[in-house]
Amino acid sequence: MKVVSSNTVADALLLYIPRLATILPHDVFDELVAARDRETHERARIVLDQLVKNAQIADADRVPICQDTGSVWVCLEVGPDVAINGNVFSKVDDAVGDAYRNAKLRKSMVHDALFDRTNTETNAPAFCEIHFSPTPGVARLHIMLKGGGSDNASRVVMLTPNAGKQGVIDTVLQCVKEKAANACPPLVVGVGVGSTFDKVGGMAKRALMRPLNKPTEDPQVRAFEQELLEAINATGIGAGALGGDTTALGVRVATAPCHIAALPVAVNMGCSAMRRVTVEL
Repeated sequence: MKVVSSNTVADALLLYIPRLATILPHDVFDELVAARDRETHERARIVLDQLVKNAQIADADRVPICQDTGSVWVCLEVGPDVAINGNVFSKVDDAVGDAYRNAKLRKSMVHDALFDRTNTETNAPAFCEIHFSPTPGVARLHIMLKGGGSDNASRVVMLTPNAGKQGVIDTVLQCVKEKAANACPPLVVGVGVGSTFDKVGGMAKRALMRPLNKPTEDPQVRAFEQELLEAINATGIGAGALGGDTTALGVRVATAPCHIAALPVAVNMGCSAMRRVTVEL
């Protein structure tokens, strides 16, 4: 039986936070290069080339890809036969503080959203959750550094069931048209559909964890992701919101059951610096 302890989680964060801040995931980098090479608008091609070069410099010099080094989102995914030892997240905030201090990353967290907006000076607290998998032996840690601009461009909408698939498409496109420019496109767009008001946002964020070079096995979801991607790119917003062929590098959709009277939809934007990693524990 696998055992996941607080030390296991903390050690992973200490190792991977500095890497995430400075090395763009390979699938995102490859899509940026591909988008640059097929771009037909000169200004957008210049922006995409700058993003590619920025990622290369960050990797070579081990400096942050973006000045906004994000809030830390942590999701522990475990199977039914994996033991969680005590408070598995008890050392997360200390690990985050150490990682941000040692790597000299910008700290962006405030003590309280409403009553005390002074900086915590550690980039803690992190936002942690546990997700249970039906697959035996699974023990994975999902980590994301989420910039404020992309999260600010996200939304949750409670549609009525008669809105249907077109209502979901319209919601995503409205969000993109209103907010994409502030989210540093080209984007990775996570979409959650179903569950409840408090859960659907988490679905959209977890959807962003699926790599761009890993299509879903569900043919319906795969077709819907492609339909949304084509519709988003048809807006012409483009890289840097300066016009062009590529407003989004990819769309990731997660669906779930819901109440007969509901159709919850969440859109969680990921920026061109889509910093996330899945670690097998």
